[in-house]
Order: sequence, then C-alpha cells, then structure tokens
Amino acid sequence: MTVPAAGFHLRLLNGFELSAQGHPVPVGAGPQRLIIFLALYGRAAARSYAAGVLWPDVPSDRAIANLRASIWRLPSHCRPLVDLGTRHIGLAADATVDFTEAVALAHRLIGRSEISDDSDLSGHARAELSSELLPACYDEWVLIERERFRQLRLHALEVQCERLTGQGRHGEAIDAGLTAVCAEPLRESSHRVLISAHLAEGNTAEALRQYELYRRTLDEELGLEPSDVLRDLTARPWPTRNFHAGRGPQSRANRSAGQVTAVVTPG
Repeated sequence: MTVPAAGFHLRLLNGFELSAQGHPVPVGAGPQRLIIFLALYGRAAARSYAAGVLWPDVPSDRAIANLRASIWRLPSHCRPLVDLGTRHIGLAADATVDFTEAVALAHRLIGRSEISDDSDLSGHARAELSSELLPACYDEWVLIERERFRQLRLHALEVQCERLTGQGRHGEAIDAGLTAVCAEPLRESSHRVLISAHLAEGNTAEALRQYELYRRTLDEELGLEPSDVLRDLTARPWPTRNFHAGRGPQSRANRSAGQVTAVVTPG
C-alpha cells in the first residue's frame, strides 16, 4: 500500500531512521544517502547537481546513473516521499524531518521570536538541541551541515539558559547551561551563562567551582586564560567567611558559638 507523504517522518538527529505511519522502514545505503541529501538541501535540486554532490568522484553520466538507481531502489510504498521532476528532485514538502524542526526551534530561540513559547524552553527542546546530526555519516556535505547545526544549537542552548535564568527557573537553566558545556567544553560563552545561572540562584560556590573547572581545562588544552569578562563575573566582592583550621566536634562547636580564629576573603 502506498503511504501518503504526510505519513512519513525522517529522523536525522543521533542517527538515520525513516518511518511510515509510525512504523520503521528499512532503506538501503544508496536510497538512504539520497533521502539525507534531499532533507538537508531543503528544496528541489537539479538532478545533475544532486548526482554530482552524492557521487563527486565519478564521471557525470555515471553519477546520473547512480542517482536513477537510488531512486529505483526506494521501497515502492515510499515513492511519495520523493518529488520527481523531469530535471529536479526534492523531498515531499509534507514529510516531517526532526532536523528541520530542531533548526526552526534554534532560530526561534536565537531570534527571540514572538512565536517562541514555553515549549521552546522545555526538556524536550533541550533534548533536540543536544542531539548531533547524523554522527555516523562522514560525507563532506554532511560534515558541513553537522558543524553548522552544532554552532546553531549551542547558541540556542545558551539563550535558553539565559531565558530560564531570567524567569527564575534556575534548575532548568543550569541543565541547559550544562548541556551546552558538555557539547563544547572549551566554549566560554556556555560557561558564562551557566555561571550566571548559579549566581542568580545564590550558589556562589558552584559558580566559582565552574569557573575554576573551565580555567583549568582551558589552560591544559590550549594554554589560555579565561577572558576578562568571565573573570570579572566571578571576581565580584564576596562576603567574608569565617574559617577554623581544625576539624571534628570541637571545631564545629566553636563555629556554632561564633568563635573565629581566622578570616579568609576569597580573592
């Protein structure tokens, strides 16, 4: 039975999967590369151009023959997924693609779009933005899109962290900041929004610990120091703390009684 294009969903985040009416559809390597290209290209492509991108190391007539073979090898009930023109080929407009939805989400966040709503700050949104595009694919045209999406989603996660911090949703903000930091541990702007979220919640020690973790990582990996902006964020005057060098019950009793033996001011 032929499936209408609206019944197809294509997953490209964290791996490839095509489903029809909610059921996975096995797709061979050739048709799979074609579907991926059409999904990433995002519009109808000239057949000669698609063939040249997909098979750049063979003569053009051979590349066109490979393209025809990939189209022919599509499962018959999946043919509506691809719009076939005489000279152009594209993915059916009403098929859904998780990558396309994630890109739209990131643009809404980064652009501070008026149509962005609370769902863009949800855990589901963070999961989308923490996903990598086709991690097992190494075609040059996929690598370019993967890096573009990586930069886009990191910016979006940082904006999400800032917006959640501004709304006082500190736990979610910290989760968004940590997601960005895990995706790129050397990215200072991600550490900055995460540290700001800790400070907004009143967790000075967590903020200082995050700064020190980043400072050490940056020094070990690149031999660099954090920027003045990040240093200034964590160098504000902190309240004086009382410190007793001893440990154990007597020390705790002394602290409880307010006995001070030394004053340490974090620098």
